[in-house]
Amino acid sequence: MKIYHNNRCSKSRCALQLIEESGQDVEVINYLQNAPTPAELKVLLKQLDMSAEALVRKGEAIYKSELKGKELSEDEWIEAMCRYPKLIERPIVVHEGKAIVARPPELVNEWLNSKQ
Repeated sequence: MKIYHNNRCSKSRCALQLIEESGQDVEVINYLQNAPTPAELKVLLKQLDMSAEALVRKGEAIYKSELKGKELSEDEWIEAMCRYPKLIERPIVVHEGKAIVARPPELVNEWLNSKQ
């Protein structure tokens, strides 16, 4: 199991705690320090079954100042998230080839229970 994690985010910390409490082995990816590549982000989006624009945090200052109101292609949204990883919604949990945005964090428990 992997979690794309931002330690400053309470939702991300809570999701990580729930995973650890479940006994699952977890790989923590601090995506703000190690931004995903466009190829990695495309795989994540496929696992999430979502568009790049849907994964963008629209409340972030960089979105409001640089991207709000712009019509971008899928690849342009991906490039923006790679350049500014803070734009990526969090936390993202990956397990057995599928992924979810764990907001609220309790979705992790529901998701893990449905996989058993």
